[in-house]
Amino acid sequence: MEIKSLQYIVSHPEQVVTATVRGVRWIQLRVKDEPYAEWKKLALETQAECKKHGDTTFIINDNPALALEIGADGVHLGQQDMPPAKARALLGPGFIIGGTANTFSDIERLAAEGVDYIGLGPFRFTKTKKNLAPVLGLAGYQQVLAQCRAADITVPIVGVGGILLADVPALLATGLHGIAVAGAIEHAEDIRGTIYGFVKSVLAVSSFSLWKANRW
Repeated sequence: MEIKSLQYIVSHPEQVVTATVRGVRWIQLRVKDEPYAEWKKLALETQAECKKHGDTTFIINDNPALALEIGADGVHLGQQDMPPAKARALLGPGFIIGGTANTFSDIERLAAEGVDYIGLGPFRFTKTKKNLAPVLGLAGYQQVLAQCRAADITVPIVGVGGILLADVPALLATGLHGIAVAGAIEHAEDIRGTIYGFVKSVLAVSSFSLWKANRW
């Protein structure tokens, strides 16, 4: 299965409209402190917007039962959520399961548990997420990705946490498969332009990496 290079973490379905029009093809719905009925309502509305673009992947954060109930594409699990193996038993092989990591040890565990991708972070401090894990910074990503290569861990790894547009080239150069963004878009003065900038930057780096691999 394809893990998109740019993942947009949203809290409301209205955010999806502008994003998908400008090329975002991976949406994660992150809902906190809402009753199940409201969570489901937001999920269904977000899913409906994603389905208007048939190649858009829709992931629900933290809630495997809801992902199963509405037929989302998958679920992203934090470190305090249901273990990936249990989620796989519930959802079956057809669902995408992602997990959150802060260290190489986290990545080893998640890879052994069979996740489809890993969100590694945070890159820098962000107010978007409570109970923030230790900040990695660029050097932290370089170290962890080097450890992954040495251990022959090939699960796609996505950077997350306080990432800004200017960070994209250096982050993807560490070996990350992609990036996930939330606040950098949500709080931008020019949301449309910022989304376009992220899409363009990620595609430019990814295209160059593919060209270089084929050339050499």
